[in-house]
Amino acid sequence: MENTIFKSIIWGLVIAPIHLLSNEPITELLQSEKSKEAGEYTLIVEGYDWGSAASRVILSLDETVSSVSSNDYEVSVRRSTEHAQIPDEMASGKRTVQYAYVSDKNGNRVAEGKFLTLLLTVGPDMVLASPMQYIPSAGGNLWIDYHMTITNTKTGQVWDKETHRILPLANEFDLTGKYMYNNDISLTYASFKPKTSNKKSPLIIWLHGGGEGGTDTTIPLMANRAANYASDEIQSLFGGAYVLVPQSPTFWMQSASGEYTRGKENDIYNEALMGLIKKYVADHPQIDADRIYVGGCSNGGYMSLKLIILYPDYFAAGYISALAYQSQFITDEQIQKIKNVPIWFVHSKDDPVTIPEETVVPLYKRLMEAKAKNVHFSYYDNVVDITGFFGGPNYRYHGHFSWIYSHANHADFDFQGNPVLLEGKPVTIMEWMAVQRN
Repeated sequence: MENTIFKSIIWGLVIAPIHLLSNEPITELLQSEKSKEAGEYTLIVEGYDWGSAASRVILSLDETVSSVSSNDYEVSVRRSTEHAQIPDEMASGKRTVQYAYVSDKNGNRVAEGKFLTLLLTVGPDMVLASPMQYIPSAGGNLWIDYHMTITNTKTGQVWDKETHRILPLANEFDLTGKYMYNNDISLTYASFKPKTSNKKSPLIIWLHGGGEGGTDTTIPLMANRAANYASDEIQSLFGGAYVLVPQSPTFWMQSASGEYTRGKENDIYNEALMGLIKKYVADHPQIDADRIYVGGCSNGGYMSLKLIILYPDYFAAGYISALAYQSQFITDEQIQKIKNVPIWFVHSKDDPVTIPEETVVPLYKRLMEAKAKNVHFSYYDNVVDITGFFGGPNYRYHGHFSWIYSHANHADFDFQGNPVLLEGKPVTIMEWMAVQRN
């Protein structure tokens, strides 16, 4: 504050004689100086098929405007974290401004106002677009320090102070859930309450992968597109549904030794997780206990199947992608227990992490041999861009990312490549799940 006052005094002494000579209003010169002070911005971060990305930045203005040009703005970013050294090519650089418009403070377009929004180019290979980084030594995906500098190249005005961050869809969840089991295991969770007046609503449970553990519940929602189960598209299929996203402190497949279990040894979290689920259902009497669905990817796929094996009468259906539970550790008795539970598996043939020939393929065949009536398996050759914006079928994600097809409600075919039919009509995975009940 003292420095600002001192600068103003000095500036006044400098411009006063100039004003007397040129007759230029002092207020205009002061306004010009003020415009060069660093401004504030709000960052909008969205979840995409491949992960999170900063898609828009909202700039506060000193005056009301009715038009803006994207050509007047340059955006640079700096990415860092105390947990690891980010490679130079991923640490800093320029972002591409795709479009600009006058907006309100939340980024909604208006005819005139004191904010403008820059729409930034995003894509699966644009690392500089993401304020999240996968750091194995730190347990997986983490929010990192993501600093933007936005410059109006015509006026020299700079914005470099992030004051707010908007996470569409994720911000509609209650992110503060905590559950303690036996004074021993603490689980955090995010939850969504449907906007519906129905007397009873179903519950969709999503269990994250191995890289989304911890205590920050935005991570399992935003590290991939899991928040999409609260989207209008999917909610409309269920007539409104609760969504519960529990978070493991470490990873769901952790055994007592601290190592991964593939199903041979017991994990340390399934009892605590089931306790959380039952308490959440008890605390929300509007949940339809006959329509509770559990699903997850990779680590979460393991835990989803584990809960179905342990509690086959509790869940109305399962939706499991990139299953990490190895079939060799599932007994024939357990196959008989779960063969009547509706389950839809999603996997990619080129998954090098949860190898399908060790997990989902033999399990599916065993269920079919046991005469399972309502088990489906969408078996993709590869995981590709389903939006068409980034190359379509010519763009391939890592083969482990088959949860993309679940989050986007894309899976719609069975193991033989035929459409999954419901009352004679083709359905997607979420359309199918919405009608399953105990």
